Amino acid sequence: MSQLERAARWIDGTEDVAMGGLVNTSSGGAEELVDGVMLAEAFSNVVAFDTEEGLVLFDVSHQLFAPSVIESVREWSNKPINTAIYTHGHADHVTGAFAFDAEAEAQGNPKINYIAHEAVAHRFDRYQQTAGYNGFINMRQFRLPAPAWPTEFHYPESTYRSTSALDVGGVAFDLRHARGETDDHTWAWVPQHKAICVGDLFIWQFPNAGNPQKVQRYAWDWAVALRDMAAMSPELLLPAHGPAVAGTERIRTVLLDTARALESLHDQTLALMNSGARLDDVIHSVRLPADLANKPYLKPTYDEPEFVVRNLWRLYGGWYDGNPAHLKPAPDVEIAREMAALAGGADALANRAEQLAADGDLRLACHFAEMATQAEPENRRAHEVRAAVYDERRAAESSFMASGIFRSAMLDSQEVARTID
Repeated sequence: MSQLERAARWIDGTEDVAMGGLVNTSSGGAEELVDGVMLAEAFSNVVAFDTEEGLVLFDVSHQLFAPSVIESVREWSNKPINTAIYTHGHADHVTGAFAFDAEAEAQGNPKINYIAHEAVAHRFDRYQQTAGYNGFINMRQFRLPAPAWPTEFHYPESTYRSTSALDVGGVAFDLRHARGETDDHTWAWVPQHKAICVGDLFIWQFPNAGNPQKVQRYAWDWAVALRDMAAMSPELLLPAHGPAVAGTERIRTVLLDTARALESLHDQTLALMNSGARLDDVIHSVRLPADLANKPYLKPTYDEPEFVVRNLWRLYGGWYDGNPAHLKPAPDVEIAREMAALAGGADALANRAEQLAADGDLRLACHFAEMATQAEPENRRAHEVRAAVYDERRAAESSFMASGIFRSAMLDSQEVARTID
């Protein structure tokens, strides 16, 4: 089945979206979608355009997958790669550059010209400064056995700030900056093919506009960009994850539904903030409209609306959540010890966590399990209960981000429980 057929089935609801809980899925191989346009599905897709001066790529995938992507590209065309455009600076989109560079050198081809928004270079600088932290995030989020994060990047030779009109071999590429999942995102209008290269601005799942472990996201700007794309009436949508989409109406539908979902969360959150509500009130009140929550391409299997609400609060309201006790709080450990003393010990807190979990209140159960292990870090039963509670919690979650964090907590307590005599 072709990419375009698969996408049509997903949008029309005749087949479940097969992206699972991990946005970086791959069906493998490359496919020419229309004459002169190819998309190679990988951990992060690579889109290629054929021009008289060589190939123009959007993204170069992850370093581990780039060699197989190069093979797929070469099955389609042997032309030198003239230009590679980073849609943004996330590692899964840019670290394949070194493999593409090596291939160009081995073939005796000219060096590839890399183009990106000017903020991509700042992102690479930050990634080098925070490599350890990002490594631990990756370990939790992607269930890796140890922290892992790249520290070497191919910085772009050319950058732009707002828009850039690019012409390579007679094919025009209208590059436009948009804040969305990142502050350095590029999407492109390719008029000759009536195509849009969207990067991660559409990912076949609920937009990654919340992500609790990453830097600021921009839900409103993201929605504006999606509406700008829809206004072009594109006939081909080329994403960085998942299959391409064909057909003006289908493309318009997925773009505007995604925009409306982000706008709804944004407007609800701001309305509550403007009314004086605390963050706790906001995150437990804002909900996605039911008609959007049921869209097959907006399922919260990677990120989720609750996390987007928190990110909107952080953008507009800073880190203070409205609870005065949280402004300069006591250490969590001290609070846990006081709660244990009131309850009759860490075992009592663990027992309560176990009962709450049995009653189906996993949110509250996690609080009691956490306090039990903080009050008595060497209490084996407390860790066993904490592991069991987080095991249930991760199994009940729909988003890959939430389940990854809860799974990490489960594994931590399982390991501690094994070491306690």
